[in-house]
Amino acid sequence: MSVIRISKPLHMTRDDIDIIGKNVKDMYGTFMGKVVGTITDIDGSIQSVGVDCGSQGLQQIQYEQLVVQGEVVIFIPKWRLDSQRLLREKQLTLRRLKALIDIVSENDDMKEDAEIIHEKYKSKLASLDEIEHEIKAKLEARMTELDDQMKSAKMLLFDAKVQYKSNEISETTFETVKSCTSEVIEHVNHETAEISNVQRRIADLDTEVQSTLAPQKHLQDSAVSYLDNSGQIVQTSLPEAPTEPVSSSATPFEVEALPHFPEPPTETEARTTIPQPPQKVTSETSNDNDNDWLARMEAQ
Repeated sequence: MSVIRISKPLHMTRDDIDIIGKNVKDMYGTFMGKVVGTITDIDGSIQSVGVDCGSQGLQQIQYEQLVVQGEVVIFIPKWRLDSQRLLREKQLTLRRLKALIDIVSENDDMKEDAEIIHEKYKSKLASLDEIEHEIKAKLEARMTELDDQMKSAKMLLFDAKVQYKSNEISETTFETVKSCTSEVIEHVNHETAEISNVQRRIADLDTEVQSTLAPQKHLQDSAVSYLDNSGQIVQTSLPEAPTEPVSSSATPFEVEALPHFPEPPTETEARTTIPQPPQKVTSETSNDNDNDWLARMEAQ
């Protein structure tokens, strides 16, 4: 099965009104139906195209989902258009946000002027996050549908093989079933791979956005923790130095006792007082003092 690659979609205009009656195929070449008419707006622009899908009935397909390629009209899934639009807008917003951060880092005087634009880009990313959540849900739902289609195709192929082995159908019929189911399986594999690629690109872009906004959020959290709700600086105490446990027999700091020195005498006491050397009082010393006293009395 050939896969149709659309590098640059050529959307329909009023001149493409001759699409009516043309066959419609999906991006992987599978026939979907035939264009039976269009619905236009009051200004003449095409809003939707009616496609006869056989047993599925008449389907109204949005104009933007169809691309004319020669004699065939190609159908583009809605999830593909939405995801491409999301990736394009988010990548552009992220590039502008990075450029704004670089400008402010080079010239701090432009911080106040850039704040308004910065909030605008952050608001845009927030709105894109809501759209991204819806697109992710659609991609998961489509993956579930494709998984069910894969199981059905394999079941049809296996049942046809059983019928062929039991001689219920001819080899030609089995080969026809095998060819048709192979196309379905190939179609499912291609679309599954494309959805997985889109999911990976969205996840990578989310990581890039988080890494860009993380430093700013850290600085904002630090500023909020430094200021209280009233905008005043919060006084914080310095951490105490760790101390090792001390046993009961010793104190944390041992200070040796300093020797005690007597206070020096005043200047008056130094002139009037003559220090006498200490004498040991004995009986001999006492008798000498008495004899000296008697001698001085007789001399008078």
